Amino acid sequence: MKQKKPELLAPAGNMEKLKMAILYGADAVYLGGEKYGLRAQGGNFSQQEMAEAVRFAHERGKKIYVTVNVYPHNEELAGLTDYLRFLREIGADAILVSDLGVFSIARENVPDLPLHISTQANSINHAAVNAWARLGAERVVLAREVPLADIREIRRRCDVELELFVHGAMCISYSGRCLMSNYFTGRDANRGNCAQACRWKYALMEETRPGQYFPVEEDGRGTYIFNSKDLCLMPFLAEVIESGVDSLKIEGRMKSVHYAASVTKAYRMAIDAYFDAPETFSVNPVWTEELDKVSHRAYTNGFFHGGPPSDAQIYSSSSYTQTSEFVGLALDYDESTGFALVEQRNHMRVGEEIEIFPPRGEGWRQKLSEMTDEDGEAIEAAPHPQQHVRIRMEKPIEKYAILRRDARMEEWQ
Repeated sequence: MKQKKPELLAPAGNMEKLKMAILYGADAVYLGGEKYGLRAQGGNFSQQEMAEAVRFAHERGKKIYVTVNVYPHNEELAGLTDYLRFLREIGADAILVSDLGVFSIARENVPDLPLHISTQANSINHAAVNAWARLGAERVVLAREVPLADIREIRRRCDVELELFVHGAMCISYSGRCLMSNYFTGRDANRGNCAQACRWKYALMEETRPGQYFPVEEDGRGTYIFNSKDLCLMPFLAEVIESGVDSLKIEGRMKSVHYAASVTKAYRMAIDAYFDAPETFSVNPVWTEELDKVSHRAYTNGFFHGGPPSDAQIYSSSSYTQTSEFVGLALDYDESTGFALVEQRNHMRVGEEIEIFPPRGEGWRQKLSEMTDEDGEAIEAAPHPQQHVRIRMEKPIEKYAILRRDARMEEWQ
């Protein structure tokens, strides 16, 4: 049987990230509204913005899924029905839910709105997946803890669509059901307010010796014992596709525009390459290098091969790493002059080398040889946030192309 090409599903924390994810290759995007989602601080969409997002996506043949995956208390149910009806009216392609009560309200009031079961529901076996399917779910997002062998068995025994996280942050708690944030800060992670307490620095204290702190690792600095590496299944993409899952999901609604574009394009290129020649497919180092260019923790394959491996946690720090810095976004290009109008996103100056990363096709590197302000006056640097400048380009540049530089070079003075 011919392998079906899976959907590539990308995150969108705001309208700009949504547009970049779609333009850089996503088949669908998931986003949250101002209520009922699990990213209370994630730059969520107003109702007007959601309607605009659906229009933007549908005009390009893409889909929009809205997260309604909070675990609500009684008082939070007021207004839910009206909100669900609004999502149906604007044409949302599906909603993601975790709570059985929210699921039942949606089934009763918007029966024609497709329901996807969030990873927060912790579906790890075929019985749970089939139970949701019998209730009327069209898709189940598998928990991150499900290994490849179990994914294959679930696929064999279930007819419902399956969605799998392939990239992004991992949570020390079971598929995100965290209580640490609640206890330490009073911020409920299961209602969208996670304080990421798992990323903090910890030491050991014995009950009868209050005030005496012992480092878990004998390096004198303490340890970040709950700090998981980021998931990356790019090296195992063929196995992921051949497992039969219907959607490959990228985590990161709170990540940057650079992340949304770069990670989406890397997986887009890889998926397309697999279906161009599945028999000879191998992972191109260019794709994995692209994933290193964005801000991330060290990568792990998580539970995919039955893990997690012993090195799946980062014990020395909670810091991120990246090999490229996002310095500008192309807004327009004038063929007659060879200058691009660019919105500055990080300081840049004449003389440094920049990389052009376009939504389609291959990019290139060039020296930033000439730059002017909007009035045409020559300038040596663009230090002001979101400053509009014009930059001479060696080749025509596409709108929404990203300009970036090597983050490993010494910072300009």
